[in-house]
Order: sequence, then C-alpha cells, then structure tokens
Amino acid sequence: MEANKAITSRLHLHLKQHLSMASETSKHAFHVFHGAVINPMSLKTYSVSPHSALGIDAAGHICWFEEDVERHALHAIMAQKGCPNATVVHLKDGQFIIPGFIDTHIHAPQVPDMGTGGQYVLLDWLKKIVFPSESKYEDTDFAKKTYNSVIRRTIDCGTTTACYFGSLHFEATKILAKVVHDHGQRAFVGKCNMDRKDDPEQTYFEDSTEDSLNETKELISYIRGLSKHSHDKHNGLVQPILTPRFALSCTKKMLRALGDIAEKDEDLRIQTHLAENTGEVDKVAEVYPERDSYTDVYDHFGLLTKKTILAHAVHLKKDEIDLIKKRDAGISHCPSSNFNLNSGIAPVGVYLDKGIKVGLGTDVSGGYHLSMLGVIQNANIGAKVYAMQAPTYDRYSLKAAHNPENSFSNQPLSIATLLYLATMGGAEVCDLAHQIGSFAVRKSFDALVVDVRDEAGNIGIWARVEDYSSHHSHHDLKKKKEMLEVWLEKFFLCGDDRNISRVYVQGQFVGGREFHHHHRSVQS
Repeated sequence: MEANKAITSRLHLHLKQHLSMASETSKHAFHVFHGAVINPMSLKTYSVSPHSALGIDAAGHICWFEEDVERHALHAIMAQKGCPNATVVHLKDGQFIIPGFIDTHIHAPQVPDMGTGGQYVLLDWLKKIVFPSESKYEDTDFAKKTYNSVIRRTIDCGTTTACYFGSLHFEATKILAKVVHDHGQRAFVGKCNMDRKDDPEQTYFEDSTEDSLNETKELISYIRGLSKHSHDKHNGLVQPILTPRFALSCTKKMLRALGDIAEKDEDLRIQTHLAENTGEVDKVAEVYPERDSYTDVYDHFGLLTKKTILAHAVHLKKDEIDLIKKRDAGISHCPSSNFNLNSGIAPVGVYLDKGIKVGLGTDVSGGYHLSMLGVIQNANIGAKVYAMQAPTYDRYSLKAAHNPENSFSNQPLSIATLLYLATMGGAEVCDLAHQIGSFAVRKSFDALVVDVRDEAGNIGIWARVEDYSSHHSHHDLKKKKEMLEVWLEKFFLCGDDRNISRVYVQGQFVGGREFHHHHRSVQS
C-alpha cells in the first residue's frame, strides 16, 4: 500500500512538472493573436480594427500585423507568413487588445501606505508618513515579502513597464529588482540617493555620500547582471536608473557625482521630482540661491537629459518649460497624487503644445491608485478643471475660446490623448518608443487583453456585447469599430483590474485575471 502511494505521488509530481514545462515551453512558441485591436497612432488619433491578426515570435517581438483578417482567412494568412502551425489565441467578442500601460513614476516601498496621509501637503507628508514607512525596508525579509506582493499587484493592474523608486536601502532595492525580474515585468529600478538632511530631526537619510554613490554603482552592475545574455545587459527587461530623490534630499556633491555617472554611461535613465508643491519650490530656491530655477538645479549638475524623467512639474516658469524642451527631458504627469496632496494641477496641455514628452504616473502612495486606470480618470478630470479656470473658458464648447485648432492647452483631453499618454507617451518619456508603447513590426509585444463582458465581473461597465456579436456582415464593420471606441472609453472611466484578462510582457503571459486561473489549474 505504501509503495503504491509513493508511486502515485511520484506520478503526480511528474505530471505537475510536465505541465509546468509545457507551460514554460508555450511561452517561447510562435503565437498569433486574432481579434479586436486598438492601437495609439498620435496624441489625436488611434486605430480600431475588429479583426486584426498579430504574429509574435519566440523572442516576444511583433513579426507581422494585419488588419481586417476574418477568422476563415486566418490560416491562409499564417501560411503566407510562414507560421502555419503557430499557437492561435482567439479573442472573444467583448475582448480587445491594447498596448500595456507604462507607469512612469511609482514608489514601490510606499504601496502599503496607499490611501493614507491625504490630510498633509508634500513636505509634511514625507516626514510623517513616507520616511518612517520606508525605514522598514532595512529589514530584507520585510522587503522581500512586500515587494513580491507589490509587483504582482502592479502587473495584474495592467502595468507592463514601471519606473520604480526604491528606498535608500541597497539590499532592499536589489531585492526589488530581482522580484521584478522574476515576475517578468519591464522596469527601471533605482535606489534613492538622500545624503542631505532637510530637518534636524530627520533620521531617514544617508550619512555618507561616498557610500551612497558606491552602492548606486554596485546596484547598476547587479541589475544589468540579471539579464541572461551579455548583449542584453543594457537592454534587458529590468534596467537601472539613477534616482536622486529630489533636490532637497541631495547635497551638491551628490548631484555633481550623479551627473558625472550619467555623462559616462549614456544608457542610464534618470528619475527625480520637480516642482510638485509650492512650498518645495520655495525651499529649493533657499537652498540653491545661485541657480535660476528648480529645473536649472538639475541642468547645472548634468541631470537634465533626454533620458531624464521629471515627476509632477506642476509649478514651472516659462523658462523652465523651455529648458526642459531644449534638453528633451520628459514629464511624468501624476494627477492622482497632485490632487491628493493638494499640490495643484499640472498644465499638461501647455507641455503637449510645446512638444515636450509626457507620460502618466501613479506616484503611489502620494497617489492612491495602483492602477493606471485611476490616473487616466484623474488626468481626464484635471484637464477639465484646469480648462474651466481659464479666463476665456466657454461653458458651451467646454474649452477656452480662441484656442488654436490643434491646441491641447485649456481644454479637455480626448480618449485618444489619454490612451497615448498611458502608452506611447510613457514609452517616449522612458526613451523606449522604438520598442514599446504601440503595436508595430519589430516592436516588443507588451499588451493587455481587455474584457468588458459581464463575465469579467465588473458591474460598472454596460457593454451590450450581444449587439456587437450580431454584426456579421462587412457593412457592419463600422458599427463594430464604433462599439470598440465606446468600450475603450468605458474601460478607461469605469474599468478596473477585473477587466484586464491577460497581461503580456515581451510576448510572455505574466498576469491578469486569467493568469491566476491558469496557474491554479496547473498546480492542482
């Protein structure tokens, strides 16, 4: 009897290992996705195709992209493309694919604090909520447990690429980078540099500039070493990013040294905060009286480049906007946090009219949404509120009068613009527009399968999928496109993680509602 039990146990284990290996193998097979695809084209437009086919190779790149491919014609197209035996993923009516969300500003250690501290403004919030909380990450066991949950949640919310601020702790930030890598998310990970005390009572800071810089250099090497192949070290899914927290947390010696590192390593991105709060702006002027502006502080030390991500940018002067454009730096618009901490409303339309790169950021835990959908919703509201405050606002046209026809200033952001900011805009800010942010041949397949059917479980979305399914003729194609446009808007304004069925990064199935069902079935 015991021998039989042992044999049965070994067979069960072998079966689980076989299923797991089959699952892993399927990750690297050629795949074809067939169904509705929505693709950002510009700040003003996006394409909608109810019957698209996307060919994804074993490395996770888009090999071909065809629109208007009826199901009966799919295998002929696959044969023509040289992949007749590819695994086909058929989307159901009520599902569509969009590029993955790119969160250009998020503090990984602050996720447990979401939804707290809204009674404070920025500098008080840092002292009373953030710094005490981030101090806990000195405990590496706490960091490992917390970061595993954090990354799993961000992926399931549809974030395929994230720019993570870690804490000031070297070991904890190594753990963060490893967890991101193991989960298969694309990300930039940085350890905060904080060698300046802004308050005599502050205990959360680094007492050695040299140690902080040495740890930063070691972290860069560690993260690049996570890539399996040497030629991917500067292009792997997880990349290092220089992270001077903000001008008030760094000495001039620190900023100068980080600028020197950036100058010698052109692949390094830089992330920091800029002009989030008026009190912060005034304080920076006191600490750096020799500089023309807050933005000039970063520029002076070589930290304002085409690979710099500037979070917030709520309170900028005209010369600062001009300087950011001149250096081709990008802005991470964080409306949820800007509202929550009473910081203000960033004039995003002004930046877009200027041609500055703009993406969206959750800025957890200043922001209380882990999902980029919440940021999209607040960006939508923020632009409308900003427009209503314009002296020439017309309450009938819902925008400022006498605006140039193609202007973004002082008017609401369209769904096309919101889609672009959450995807291609973020890719531009991260200097990854050649690789992600939209669907095109040779780009990486970072994507979300969105599900607005009742089966998704979100009663807030009324999709009427049966009406979509009833349109079968070619003449009904226009009606299907119109319904998909409505579904995109409903997903943006009423959706949540339940509507994200699948998450793909570099062609690999890494998250979403179906991911957990799939893994439970493999493990059972």
